Amino acid sequence: MAEMLNVEVCYALPGKQEMVRVKVPEGASLQQALEASGLLGKYPEIDIGKTKFGIWNKLSKLDSVLRNQDRVEVYRPLIADPKEVRKQRAAEGKVMKKGAGDTDGEG
Repeated sequence: MAEMLNVEVCYALPGKQEMVRVKVPEGASLQQALEASGLLGKYPEIDIGKTKFGIWNKLSKLDSVLRNQDRVEVYRPLIADPKEVRKQRAAEGKVMKKGAGDTDGEG
């Protein structure tokens, strides 16, 4: 008989975090833990074909084999691209500095 593993499946939402503890057989995959958690049915926005998943903050594939006490994480898509946000901030900073220099010269 296969040993059972204790695994936690987490999905962070803007206002709360869902954490479901599940027992899966030894050798179970990330996908099996997701299905056992019931989160796929509760949150239809979790698209098993598009959503990214991880184990302990490390991006992982659906067929990744779990170990006892693993934490499976469901990642939501980013609203803004971090690189674009940095570029925008840098551009705004340059404009502000340039603008501040212009006002100093007039006074």
